[in-house]
Amino acid sequence: MDTAAPIGVFDSGMGGLTVLQAIRKALPQERLLYIADSGHAPYGDKSPEYVQQRALTLTRFLLEQGVKALVIASNTTTAAAADLLRSTFPVPIVAVEPALKLAVSSTKTGVVGVLVTVVTSQSTRFAALLERFRQDRTMIVQPAPGLVEQIEAGDLTSATTRALVERYVRPLLTAGADTIVLGSTHYPHLRPLITEIAGPEVLLIDTGEAVAAQLRRVLESRALLNQDQLRGDEQFWTSSDTQLARHVIPLLWGDAVDVQQLPEAFR
Repeated sequence: MDTAAPIGVFDSGMGGLTVLQAIRKALPQERLLYIADSGHAPYGDKSPEYVQQRALTLTRFLLEQGVKALVIASNTTTAAAADLLRSTFPVPIVAVEPALKLAVSSTKTGVVGVLVTVVTSQSTRFAALLERFRQDRTMIVQPAPGLVEQIEAGDLTSATTRALVERYVRPLLTAGADTIVLGSTHYPHLRPLITEIAGPEVLLIDTGEAVAAQLRRVLESRALLNQDQLRGDEQFWTSSDTQLARHVIPLLWGDAVDVQQLPEAFR
């Protein structure tokens, strides 16, 4: 495999940009390809079978682009399809999972809140993860329907978004949580609003840096790190309306970018 080959990253929409930002910071020389599958978002209210089919389709597209590794930047997709993708495709695959281990070691009150999508909350993989890291801590799982849609629209601060965050975060605080796991890659985009509501003393944990570190370890172990000293570039695709994506992705990414529409066969 050519070490200069790109890394493919996909999510149900814009959420995985938080993971992409962490990868860019950790691996500045790598070429990055990102798919926002916004035409099928949110994955959180889809069946596992539906999510699996989208994951297979997007992975095939990225393999056609010659990627040397794949990152599943979606907790919902990890829960539904990570094992399937790893058994189907030969490239190394790094997947995100809610950062429960770090949360358990960080809490002082012994109460951890976990914000997740509905599909993640119901998955056997997530249940096993909870059981593995629960130890003697109280883990309060809070499904958060509606938040992904607000972020997909680029709406991070409106009264509607604030009301949803209040609805999902307030019960965690009432129960004594001093640590909240942002169990969807979309949710870190709402970090300022969540901090405003929860207070600065509540620790918010996401998985971007951990995923980037694991990706680096995988590339190193397979001698796939790009040795070029120049900064890598990024390419973006969407399965939805490009006009909306060309507005929202730069807003969340923090820089001007071009966004292409996925070919029809992969939409």
